[in-house]
Order: sequence, then structure tokens, then C-alpha cells
Amino acid sequence: MNGRVTVFDTTLRDGEQSPGCSMTPVEKVRLARQLDHLGVDVVEAGFPAASPGERESVRAVAAEVSCSVAALCRTREEDIRHAAAALADAARPRIHTFIATSDLHLAHKLRISRDEALRQAVAAVRFALTFFPDVEFSAEDASRSDYGFLRDVVAAVHEAGATTVNVPDTVGYALPEEYGATFSRLARDVPGVTLSAHCHDDLGLAVANSIAAVRNGARQVEVTINGVGERAGNTSLEEFVMALKVRGELLSLATGVKTEEIVRTSHLLSSITGIWPQPNKAVVGRNAFAHEAGIHQHGVLANPLTYEIMTPASVGASESHLVLGKHSGKHAVEARLRGLGLYLSKDEVESVTARVKELADRKKFVWDEDLLTLVSCVPDRRVRLVRYQVLSGNDLMTMATVEVEVDGDRRSGSSTGNGPLDATLKACDAALGLDVELLELTTRAVTGGKDALAEVVVKVRHGEAEATGHAASTDSIEAALKSYLSALGAARTSALEAAAA
Repeated sequence: MNGRVTVFDTTLRDGEQSPGCSMTPVEKVRLARQLDHLGVDVVEAGFPAASPGERESVRAVAAEVSCSVAALCRTREEDIRHAAAALADAARPRIHTFIATSDLHLAHKLRISRDEALRQAVAAVRFALTFFPDVEFSAEDASRSDYGFLRDVVAAVHEAGATTVNVPDTVGYALPEEYGATFSRLARDVPGVTLSAHCHDDLGLAVANSIAAVRNGARQVEVTINGVGERAGNTSLEEFVMALKVRGELLSLATGVKTEEIVRTSHLLSSITGIWPQPNKAVVGRNAFAHEAGIHQHGVLANPLTYEIMTPASVGASESHLVLGKHSGKHAVEARLRGLGLYLSKDEVESVTARVKELADRKKFVWDEDLLTLVSCVPDRRVRLVRYQVLSGNDLMTMATVEVEVDGDRRSGSSTGNGPLDATLKACDAALGLDVELLELTTRAVTGGKDALAEVVVKVRHGEAEATGHAASTDSIEAALKSYLSALGAARTSALEAAAA
């Protein structure tokens, strides 16, 4: 290998900006530990200037992992101070500052001149270096920037002391040949600079563009687990890393990622966010190593290489599953959880085991996806569903009654509606006496079959507070109600805290 590529993981920052992927500080730390174990070189923990909660998240991650931890900030001194403070306990801190360089962004978003953008970029790098020696600079919307100006900015921040210069395809606009050419020209025109690629997948080219970048001089690539991120997402860590591994003889490039931990890390992110990759997602999708066509099955049985360019074991995928059912004990549940990268306390394992048995009474088997959903769907005990009843039919007026428990106090309400879901949610509102706006409701079947576990994610607004709830059940209406109540409990708490402040 003639090139080592630094893997900069931004799942906790750019990935979290994907709708539905926000994480609590505890969840960020949990994922950061696994990313560190996976072998990424840099974890971008967040954007400290965004909020006090974000600063706390970055601070918590920085104190937990041994790899480099980056914090994003604009070229403002206040932002840089927040980033430096949040990284105070990091073993290897990195300040990551950015400003746009395209004329489109300069004119319409920042409303500043090229000269002012260049001045701010250099000043920010120099100021950041007064805190830590490792400073990365990003030229936002670089792929749509005038090359001459982009080159001048890269040269100026490199001279100012930036240790890494990121040249992002912020809106997923570039084609591989032109993105690669930009890196080739910059490597030639700014000798000694360490270049980084950060690509978005708006045209489905993020991984291809990232490969083009490293083939033309980039030595860092910014990625996310499962390719999560704004709009169509970011460069997928698992796809980029495995492309370099599978095609190593041609690319002569390598990373430090322990590929056997890829599937485990993917599952952990999904269990935290409730968002799973599509079944045909490369490397980590449910069907990535599945073969249904008879001719494919015959070929794979004869030699897996006929239809598999990588083995399931090489990415940590299991070819067999420990099937859980109503007769499974806590040791079997704990073993399966550990196999999925989840290490729970004794009390937590017992709680999950009870929920496994409850689910197994409704369906025959509990699969890995069911188990991960059960772990992530922890009910909000402040607002709890006691029971519900709904009368519905294609020639009947739908009516529902819901009984809930709020801080130990039981309440009930009834309502009609345009279908069972509408009626039950309205009855829930009546029971709680709250004015709540339903913003989003998404449902998915966690596994196949008519007895599949239904997972529901709900987003609500109560006053100025927005919150997300997450629940699962073989009864989709029950799952929706529990998810709705979980979101209401969180929104209610936020509203009360805001009022108290």
C-alpha cells in the first residue's frame, strides 16, 4: 500500500442533521465509543456553538474516547472559543473551522466579498491554533467555487498553519472526474497540503467522488455510518472503506478501520435513531448477503465468490441468527445483545428479557431487528398508556377510548375520527387535555411476516417545544399511541422547563 487514508467520521455532527437522527448526549457517547473501537481516526462530535446541550455532548464525547475528537465552528471567534472549551478534556483535540468559498454562498448567504472570506479564513485558523495544534479548515461549497479563488484560500490557510484542508462537495453537485481533477490541481499548486474530501450523495455519487479524491491526492475522507446526513446523506463509511479493501490491488490505499466491526456499528446507530438502512443497502443492508434466485444460490453453494465480492465475516455480518422466543432466558438474550454490540446492566437485561417474552407471545420468533427495536423503544414512564379500545369499520363511524396514566394519575378520553389512528390520537389528546400538533408519523415493519413488529416514530409540537417519540408493538395502533405518548411526555417536560426558566 502506498497510501494511508485518514477516516474522519462525522456521524455525530453532519449525520445527526439528518431528520430523525438527533441523539442525546448519552447516545452520542455510546456511539462514539463504538466508533473508537471501529478504528476511525477522527470523530467529529458536534457543533458546540449551536446550543449548551450540544456543547455538553461534545464535552462528554471528548472525555470518553482515545481517537482524535473534532468540533465544528464557523470562523467567528466566539464559535472557536466554544469549540476549544468543549474539547478541553480530549486526548487529541481538533478544531474544525469553515467558511463558504463559492460566489453563490458569498453573495446570497454570507453577503461578503472574496477578500473578506479569505481574511476570515486565515484569521480563524490562526486564532484556533492558539488553543490546539491540530486545526482543520473547510472551504464550504468548494466544488462550485472558482478554482483560482479556492486555490488561494487553500494556500493561505495552509500557510497560516491549518494541518488539514477540507475541499467539500457540500451539495453533491460534482462528478467524479471533475472532483478528482480539483484535488489533483490543488495537490500540484499547493505543495505539502493535506487535503480532505467531504461529499454528499444528492446525485448518488458521494462514494465515487470520495474515491476519485483519494486517487488524486486526498489523504482524509469524511464519512458517516450508513451514509446518514443532510438531504440524501454523506459518503458511507462502510462503502468507502470496503471499496478500498476489496479493490486494494488497484487503489493501493488503506484505512485503519476494523472492518469486522462495521455491521455492529451500523446496527448500533440504527437502534439509537430508529432509522434502518434500506434492505438493499451496500455492505450493511439486510439483503447485502442474501440470495434468492436459484442460479445464484447454486453458485454461492459451490463457491461464495461467484456472487459475493466480500465475505459476511469480513464486515461482521452473521450468516446465522440466534432465534429468540418465549422460552428464551436472560442468558440467551444477553448473549444475543452482546453479539449485536450492546452491553446492558443486569437489570436492563432482565427488563429486555421480559419484553422479549411478551413479544414472543404475540409472534413466533424474535429476530435481531426486533431485539434492537425493543432495546431502543424504552417507554416514557411519566406518561403511560393503560388501555385503549377502538370501534372501526368501512361502514361505521370510528370511535376510540383511551386511558392513560400521567405521573401516577389516570385519565381517559373518547373521540371519533377519520379511521382508527385518527380517533385514538384524538382520544389521547382529550384524555391529556393538551393542545398538540402532530408533525410527523412514520411506521415500518421491523421484520417480515404478518406478525411483524411495527415500529412507529412520532414527532409532535406542544407550544414551542418539539419532541420525538419511538415505540414498537405487533399492534400498529398501540405502537403509534405509545410513540405519541412518549413524544408528548418529552414535549411536556420541555415546555414545563421552559416555563420555569
